Parts: sequence; C-alpha cells; structure tokens
Amino acid sequence: METKLWNLKKNEPLAPQLIEAAALLAGGEVVAFPTETVYGLGADGLNPDACRKIFAAKGRPADNPLILHICEMDQILQLTSGLTPLAKKLMEAFWPGPMTLIVHKSDRIPDVVTAGLDTVAVRFPVHTVARELIRQAGTPIAAPSANKSGKPSPTNAADVLQDMDGIIAGVVDGGACDIGVESTIIDTTGPEAVILRPGGITLEMVSKVLGSVKLDPGLVKKDETPRAPGMKYRHYAPKAPMVLIEGPEASLGVIRAAVMAEASGLRTGVLALAGTVDHLPRSPRLIVHNGGSTLEELAENLFRELRLFDREQVDTIIGEGVDDTDLGLAIMNRMRKSAGHNILWAENGLLRRKSGHVPDYLKDFVVQ
Repeated sequence: METKLWNLKKNEPLAPQLIEAAALLAGGEVVAFPTETVYGLGADGLNPDACRKIFAAKGRPADNPLILHICEMDQILQLTSGLTPLAKKLMEAFWPGPMTLIVHKSDRIPDVVTAGLDTVAVRFPVHTVARELIRQAGTPIAAPSANKSGKPSPTNAADVLQDMDGIIAGVVDGGACDIGVESTIIDTTGPEAVILRPGGITLEMVSKVLGSVKLDPGLVKKDETPRAPGMKYRHYAPKAPMVLIEGPEASLGVIRAAVMAEASGLRTGVLALAGTVDHLPRSPRLIVHNGGSTLEELAENLFRELRLFDREQVDTIIGEGVDDTDLGLAIMNRMRKSAGHNILWAENGLLRRKSGHVPDYLKDFVVQ
C-alpha cells in the first residue's frame, strides 16, 4: 500500500488541505494525524471493519480498547448511555484538552472498539487539525498512538512513517506535538474518579476540580494490571535495554552509571536533564540527549529521544528520573515502562536496586 503524506501549510486554509485525508477516513481507511499529545492512528470509530485495520497496523492485541475522538463537546452524548456528575464536571473543566473520559457506552459503539467492555473511552482534543479532520470525516475517530505496539509513541510525522509507511493509507503532517505524552485517562463510571493513565491533566489539577481522585493500582504497583487503553501491555520501549536512575541523587547516579557503561566499551545512550548533561563526560561512545530543563520540556522530548536512540543503534540506555508529582507522574509512568521497571535508586552516594534487572556493567557497584 502507498502511504500518502500531506504536509500541511500554515499560511493556507486548513479545511481544503484535509479533504482527501478525511475522505479516506470516511471510506474506512486508516490515517495518522497529530493531536496536542501524540500522533493518533485514526479510523472511523463506528465502523468495526475500519477499526480492525488499526489493530492490524499496530499489531495491537484485540483486548486492548481504543479511544474515540470527537470534535465538539456534545458529540459524546451519542457515544454514551449516560454521563455521571463526575464526567460533567471534568468535561467543563478540561475539554477540549488532553483528557480522556471512561463513560458507559451506547449501543452505537462496536465491540471491537471497547474490547467487549460496557464502557468506552472518549476524548475531545484541542488540536485544530485533529478537530477539523474529525469534522470533515463526519464520525468519531478511533485513534490509539500511531506506532507499532510496544514502541515509543510518535510525536512527529517522520516517526509515524518509520512504523507505518506502506501499512496505512496516509499521514497528516501537522508538525511536532506540544505535550508529548498521551492524554490523561479518567474512569468516571464509579462513585469516585480514578486516573487510569496519567498525562497532561495532572492528579493535582483533577483534585482541585473534584476534591478527591484515586490512582489505578496498576500505576503504582508493578504486578497490578492497569485498566486503561494502551497500558496493559509492554509499551514505550526502545530497542536497547534501558535502566532508570531515580532518587534524590539521580543526576549523580546517571553520571556514574554513564561512566561505567562507557568504560565497559558500550555505545551508551543517556537521556538526562539539562543540568546533568552539562556534567557528563565527552566520549564517542556516549550518545547524550538533553531532555530539557523543565518537566514540560522533558515530556515533549521523551518519545522523540527514545526513538532517536533506536536510529543511533546504542547498546544500552540510561535515563534520569524526576519526582513523580504534577506532570512528573506521567513522565515517570512512561519512563518506568520504557525501562521495563529496571530501576536504580541513587542516595547517599550509593546506587541501590529498586526493581528489575541490574545491568552487567553496574553489578559490582550496585547495592542489591
């Protein structure tokens, strides 16, 4: 299959540029498009055959639900059998924006979208390209992230094509995504809201609106199975094995681990904050990526940098963790999954194993 690429021009009207892509979506094809979070792999969310093409393109397990995207607030009414007060409060506070709500589904939703569940995930993006494309297609668009299952999500069109060229009908290139991590998913069907996946709408922001909110146990306990779309299986993983350094001395731990990996002759990728990058040694075997100086910059850069390590063919990756408050909760959720929960804790001049596997080049230096 030839994958068409539409490079959107900012100085020209948007609607005419999306006519062909929208027609393909309406005709049952799969088209990737930008949102404010990551690029989505879109298909007609009310067409079960079209949605099955998403699963085939991604290699996505059939028991992993999809998120339906809408272009107007009231479109959610056709997708649900009823909204709870919790859902209405969150919609008023955060839509349009990077928040997905789990609501009771209506009879219009194909089982392939919900994996047979009696609930459906719905999102109202703020991104103008996404909303215009949905409007022209004339249907809610089912759209998980536009990557092969298990790989880091794409935040630009080039990364989409790396996974999907020749597999899907087209890619709408609307530039780089602003937020860089997927939407916050909140279950609103119970007596209390539950965050199933952290994202740009933070726990602290939701708590201010609702007074209280719970975290899905699958987010904080490695052995618990998360309930959110896209979170049940191995995800966000680069090709090379990755270890994550957390703790009050994470920066020093990253520097120490990088020196050990480089001394072992490994081509080593390092994803660190700007202050740490400035203190890392220079070596042809150290491939250092600057994650930025703020949580917002790290979130925006995270998936792009992990994918870049794949192209640079590093042997191992060392990542610097951050405090898991505010946007840090979403960042750390993705980084821990990227590292396969291989985590070291840096404190008091020591590296201790927190969970998972200790790389061979650090086994003599880590307190088990």
